[in-house]
Amino acid sequence: MLRSHRPVLSSLYYSSPSRGSQIAYYRIVLISRQLLSGSAMSSQQKQGEILKWASTDGEFRRRPSSYRSFISREPGAQYPPEKGRYHLYISWACPWAHRTAIVRKLKGLEGIIDLSVVDWYLGEMGWKFSTPEETPGSTIDPVHNSSYLRELYFRMNPGHDGRFTVPVLWDKKTDTLVNNESSEIIRMFNEEFDDLVDDKFKGVTFYPKSLRKDIDELNEWVYDTVNNGVYKAGFATKQEVYESHVVTLFKSLDRLEDILAKSTGPYLFGDVLTEADIRLYTTIIRFDPVYVQHFKCNIGMIRQNYPQLHKWLRHLYWEIPEFKDTTNFEHIKKHYTKSHRQINPFGITPVGPLPDIEPK
Repeated sequence: MLRSHRPVLSSLYYSSPSRGSQIAYYRIVLISRQLLSGSAMSSQQKQGEILKWASTDGEFRRRPSSYRSFISREPGAQYPPEKGRYHLYISWACPWAHRTAIVRKLKGLEGIIDLSVVDWYLGEMGWKFSTPEETPGSTIDPVHNSSYLRELYFRMNPGHDGRFTVPVLWDKKTDTLVNNESSEIIRMFNEEFDDLVDDKFKGVTFYPKSLRKDIDELNEWVYDTVNNGVYKAGFATKQEVYESHVVTLFKSLDRLEDILAKSTGPYLFGDVLTEADIRLYTTIIRFDPVYVQHFKCNIGMIRQNYPQLHKWLRHLYWEIPEFKDTTNFEHIKKHYTKSHRQINPFGITPVGPLPDIEPK
């Protein structure tokens, strides 16, 4: 029987203009681009690819992000930091996009980089835009008035054949997709806009030079076994693949529990809030509400079996507003349970656990 004081495995072994006819126009543009790109497969076949996750061997393999340009303060940079030039597209549901929303707020970039939020539903056409009236918490696309995020990718590359993922960092001046890799976007937000932010945000860093080696080392295994580990377990289509990944996941949670138990402060690296905490938070905040049941990561729960991780999570959520303000449990729970029909065919969203996060 699991005990709350012990590691689990050790006891086991934005206002909106009316879209009107523009929606139809953009749909025509989208279809034209698809045809011009030489895609001859049927729309059903093409769109269905978005919802296929695992390979034939039962393994989920995340594809690398496609756009990796960088905003830089260096003289002559292709993409220099400018107020109002860049636009960030996210989903409140997506843990990778969630990272960028947190750092945008922590670094005081809300008046410098605009934000759009897609609907929580991910269908065969990918992420869609909805008005706040249609889906509270969502926004339209004020830059291009797109109906779907995929239109941005085809705008950038009519022959794009990858997934249409968030986050997306868009340059309005050159009408270009700059970057869609969250780990790189948070590094840009952390450093490259310091000449533009208010004085209280200048010099604030979540990637201090003295800790970079340690942060990089922790990020590497946490990404593989925890951030992406929940997906590798949840999207597995063979029993042995699932078991392998879920066991590895909980071993890493045990390891994180031990790190926090030995920490001299409330964070993974003592009294210093770093990007490692931010990157881990977006997975752990989803763990009990979604991953335990939806991805079958149910060897234990954060609130019941990991006291140090639970304390750390509640501190971030309740004590640092930027974390709570960017956490939308409705979008999180509905996205996973109503979008992943191959896992949850009837789209039933569980009521619990209650509350979504326990009091501090």
